[in-house]
Amino acid sequence: MAPATAVKFAAGGTAAIVALAAVVIGYGGRSLEDSSARGGGGKGSVVVGAAGFTEFKIMAELYAQILDDAGFSASIQPLKARELYEPALEKGQIDVAPEYAATLAEFLNAKENGPDAPAKNPVASDDTDKTVAALKKLAEPRGLKVLSAGDAIDQNAFAVTKEFAEKHDLTTLSDLGASKLKIKLAAGDECSQRPFCSPGLKKTYGIDVTDIDPKGVGTVQSKQAVKDGTDDMLLTTTTDATLEDFGLVLLEDDKGLQNADNVLPVVNAKDAGGAKLEAVLDKLTRVLTTQDLADMNRAVDADREKPADVAKDYLEKKGLLSK
Repeated sequence: MAPATAVKFAAGGTAAIVALAAVVIGYGGRSLEDSSARGGGGKGSVVVGAAGFTEFKIMAELYAQILDDAGFSASIQPLKARELYEPALEKGQIDVAPEYAATLAEFLNAKENGPDAPAKNPVASDDTDKTVAALKKLAEPRGLKVLSAGDAIDQNAFAVTKEFAEKHDLTTLSDLGASKLKIKLAAGDECSQRPFCSPGLKKTYGIDVTDIDPKGVGTVQSKQAVKDGTDDMLLTTTTDATLEDFGLVLLEDDKGLQNADNVLPVVNAKDAGGAKLEAVLDKLTRVLTTQDLADMNRAVDADREKPADVAKDYLEKKGLLSK
């Protein structure tokens, strides 16, 4: 998802990473400061980064559990947003993170070429192979290794209530732009900067986002705010399985604002770039589908199951766990 993920941390981001370093949860329970047992080539301690939204939490659990089953000592480190976990991945403070090809490619494009680069000289497109190739070119000099992309894809999407859509005759984002309505958008507060969120809505569709309500991406709070009429629209993802429960519908991205956000693992090449770890994660990548993501998201968001339990059930059903 993907997603313009979670809440952005401004100044003090480095301090936030340090403060969180002692709060590793899940499998193995090592601090990020303890990298002595980490080994990309063999079995050792592996820290999986987890951003602060449902799908990312599930993916982190999938990675941690399948690695743990394969003999690694895997743990999960929550680091809210990409602005935090990507630098931690470069530094080797975490070893692996689930990612979205196009979103990460443009994030690194901005880091390398300036904040205007994704808008003026984008490297991602709706072509998966070209997007992954561009991502690898940007990631490798930073010590990151991009593993294979699968068929599972999660793109940003925008939803309104059925009543709102019917009242204003909306089925596409182009319709919304043409309506000239002023829109209060529920999203992460980084949406104001990300080219596939508020700036993209303005540039591609002429949608006037007057305010961003920082309730997160596809969260229950965001959906409830739109349902109640506090906000007009929310940023969610194409794998959101609970929209109907809130009376919400997606507006079609008819001009292709969103790019090829296929799900793939990204690892610290030095500490976790070995063939063993890659082979383990590839087993998951090869079977994971977009519908699988939606179903697991629903199990957590609607059925109130725990991400760890949902991940374990999925891995067992797919025959990806040996014990």
